[in-house]
Amino acid sequence: VMSDRALPRSYRMMEGFGVHTFRFVNENNEACFVKFHWKPLLGVHSVAWDEAQNISGKDPDYHRRDLWDAIESGAYPEWELGVQIVPEADEHKFEFDLLDSTKLIPEELVPVQRIGKMTLNRNPDNFFSETEQVAYHIGHVVPGIDFTNDPLLQGRLFSYTDTQLLRLGGPNFHEIPINRPVVGVHNNQREGHMRQTINKGKVSYSPNSLGDGYPAQAKASEGGFTSYPERIEAHKIRARSKSFFDHFSQARLFYNSQSAPEQNHIIDALSFELGKVATVAIRERMLGILSMVDKSLAAAVAFALRIPVPQTPEQPINHSIPADGNPDDFQPVQVEGTLARSEALSMANTIKESIETRKVAILAADGVDEGSLQTVKDALEAAGAVVEVIAPRQGYVLSM
Repeated sequence: VMSDRALPRSYRMMEGFGVHTFRFVNENNEACFVKFHWKPLLGVHSVAWDEAQNISGKDPDYHRRDLWDAIESGAYPEWELGVQIVPEADEHKFEFDLLDSTKLIPEELVPVQRIGKMTLNRNPDNFFSETEQVAYHIGHVVPGIDFTNDPLLQGRLFSYTDTQLLRLGGPNFHEIPINRPVVGVHNNQREGHMRQTINKGKVSYSPNSLGDGYPAQAKASEGGFTSYPERIEAHKIRARSKSFFDHFSQARLFYNSQSAPEQNHIIDALSFELGKVATVAIRERMLGILSMVDKSLAAAVAFALRIPVPQTPEQPINHSIPADGNPDDFQPVQVEGTLARSEALSMANTIKESIETRKVAILAADGVDEGSLQTVKDALEAAGAVVEVIAPRQGYVLSM
């Protein structure tokens, strides 16, 4: 949040990645773990802090307008779909818990394989109908994708349905046109608030004889969904693995992977935000936590705040303890990762040297050399830029 990634240059230049670990299951019922990524073909870019303030102050809709204008002009934003695949046998070979949603898999350990592409080539005709009523659900998967024991994923599988029930007014939110499947669905679900389908016949249950047994559950051989039969040989208890208490190793990896300007921006952001905290004890507590990420980071922020870094962080760090828990068992553990840097985490290593889809303004007034203006405009558009000519007045300008 304090890094440059929180200040995107454009939605078209943002990475997307799922925090959860899912499963791929093949036709032989063999499974592997998978994390999904969206990689923008324009690269990952940000703006500086003062640029972000100017943009948000002058045009709060800047990012939405930028995305809309790019699509309307034919400069369609594109992302490639990537996957990181981990064999089930390798689940415990990492220094972090693969099912911990706060952790990422460094691309140096498991490369991202690009397997598809998404292109946004049409703007909504009606924002309310096509965006406000969209009912995303993490449980909407197709055969070949299944769930893992990721604790946050398991909780969200329940909560997303409740969210849409309340947000969209009832159990038939899946029949709203934007949420309706392309292929028709036939089941025994009937009635309910805002029902759109007019069902015929008397049968609303299965098995039945009045409807010749239909609609019936599709078999796996027909494309029906089946859950992966995970084999477990363990005691099932209500507790988190100790590996979930590593709170700092990946924060350290992220900070160490940044270029010098990116690190300075993180220091500036933390100094600015903590500088607004009136209670000195809270500033000191945060400096203690930052020292567990990186001592040089904590020292730089402390210098800006003009207070010393505590010799040891205030204990206990974690105050969220179950009623029957021992506080010592719920404190963070320090893990020194073997990977010091990950090049993929720094925007300094993104795609550069391209003006494609960038919007460029040409200032023109009376007396402009039309030939020179057209030459510049043609060259920019040939390189993929989107050009707009801006003049002191609307209408036209007089050329030489």
